[in-house]
Amino acid sequence: MMNRLISSFLLIFGLIFSVCSQEWKPARVAVMTTWGEKIDPAHVLEEYPRPQMQRNDWVNLNGIWEFTRGTYGDTYNEKRVFDKSILVPFPVESALSGIMEVDAKNDDKNYWYRRTFTVPKNYKGKELLLHLGAVDWLCEVYVNGKSVGTHEGGYDAFSFNITPYLQKTAQQELVIKVFDSQWAGGQPHGKQSLNPNGIWYTPVTGIWQTVWLEPVAKTHLSDFLIVPDIDNEQMKITLMPNALSDDMSAVIRVLADKKEVTKMKVSSFGEELQIPVKNPRLWSPESPFLYDVEIELQKDGKTVDIVKSYAGMRKIALERKDGKPCIYLNNKPLFQYGVLDQGWWPDGLYTAPSDEALEYDVKMVKEMGFNMIRKHVKVEPARWYYHCDKLGMLVWQDIPNATTNTQRNDWVETNFVREAHNIMNCLKNTPSIITWVAFNEGWGQYDRKDIEDKREAYTRMAVRKVQEKSNGRLVNAASGWFDYEIGDMIDKHHYPLPAVYDNPVNQRAVVCGEYGGINLKIDNHIWAGSEVNYTTVNSAEDLKRLFIEYAGKVEELKKQEGLCAAVYTQITDVESEINGLITYDRKVVKWSPDQLMEVRKVLEAIKNIK
Repeated sequence: MMNRLISSFLLIFGLIFSVCSQEWKPARVAVMTTWGEKIDPAHVLEEYPRPQMQRNDWVNLNGIWEFTRGTYGDTYNEKRVFDKSILVPFPVESALSGIMEVDAKNDDKNYWYRRTFTVPKNYKGKELLLHLGAVDWLCEVYVNGKSVGTHEGGYDAFSFNITPYLQKTAQQELVIKVFDSQWAGGQPHGKQSLNPNGIWYTPVTGIWQTVWLEPVAKTHLSDFLIVPDIDNEQMKITLMPNALSDDMSAVIRVLADKKEVTKMKVSSFGEELQIPVKNPRLWSPESPFLYDVEIELQKDGKTVDIVKSYAGMRKIALERKDGKPCIYLNNKPLFQYGVLDQGWWPDGLYTAPSDEALEYDVKMVKEMGFNMIRKHVKVEPARWYYHCDKLGMLVWQDIPNATTNTQRNDWVETNFVREAHNIMNCLKNTPSIITWVAFNEGWGQYDRKDIEDKREAYTRMAVRKVQEKSNGRLVNAASGWFDYEIGDMIDKHHYPLPAVYDNPVNQRAVVCGEYGGINLKIDNHIWAGSEVNYTTVNSAEDLKRLFIEYAGKVEELKKQEGLCAAVYTQITDVESEINGLITYDRKVVKWSPDQLMEVRKVLEAIKNIK
């Protein structure tokens, strides 16, 4: 239904694509997903991009844009020649962008995007917001030749009110300038590399999430926070309108199975409100029940804004069981058996070719018997978390970092915290996220050449800043390598067999944040060979046998060392890595249905805590 509505928007409102000197067509890579092979440039990622803050009216700006190279420091020029076409929102280096430009010698990348649009007639009298899901890394937005604003950060959603920049003419011009550097800049970039090899992948530049327009009233809800409180049978909700006045109020409705369970009229904004939810139905991997939440903003008794959202009533906590720290979900001990998920695609890199593709990985993790995904030094579009929320998948969310190759300075340190907070703010209402991972294997903490006390001081500061915005979630200070007895977990990486650190203080949960990495090559589904090898098997049966053997070690650590969580590397192959349980193109699951069922039974037994 939503797809048809969006298609109608495109026809009725006359959204047009400018004619470029070069027609768009996808580039080809060694392997492609089925979704990428069938992509229609006129219908790209058409699903509503922000499920937790949904309004009825919106216009999708994904599709073919004009594109050209730029130079650092240049500004808008109405005579600029756009000599290429690019498919938004796929990053410049991806096959589906149609550009697939990777320059290993150039870490100073500057690009310009352009398109035109028309404002629907029924938007008259409303403010028009331009939303960008994510742009890597620095961008400046121009509307009709005027600079609207800039944004720094490759992983968080942002928006601009473009109403003052609109012209009375039907056609409006939108131009976006982008600058990015993977290594020299020092900003978070996760596993992107100018020299992809081993565990480092093809870089990502530019627009890589949905671009869209949304009409709102002059007074509207700009944000809100929902914190579940199952012990007191309530939701703690904080409403944040774009402006405050004495004649404002709001009606909050909470619904279960479309039936109203709570309705409350409030007049407090920017303050925590307690919304009762009697006998709450709890959210868990086994029963991922979600309440609908509707917020109606009123001004002088008249409705000016209606926003629809959802919430999961769940609680994550660190408690003690049998004298050892244990992770609890909804006041019960929970063993988390997860997979590492890089979130990369052979044809779209950071961007999944379709929403169905985005959902596929989560469904397969669930089908295999895992109950947790560690999203590895990357942030996903809001819809990926929506699928986790709906399907009941726990998420450890890594904060992307600048890796170990970055020269540290005050800007790098301050910027990491700034971007971390922006990311956490975008994801603050997501039920499935139960853990923030501040650092991975020392990446971004400091270079090895730096003295130890400097590394520790910075790590402690950054972790405290993450804890400040945790909203009741656990914080894994450092997954692997450098541990300073802070955060809620003590986390060891060990390949191929799982292992744990000694836990003499006995105040944090013992976890194994990475293990496994069993290589199984599937011919005709390989990106570029294999450069990462912890251990190799030659058949699906051998993969199953060795996986179950490693799972036996997980169970042993759980019983003897109080292991609370384990993360297997990994759900899919990625570029030079062939240690996934699914091929990079998502066309082959490496286990047969019978083998998968056998593995699932083993995992279910280990997850069971008595």
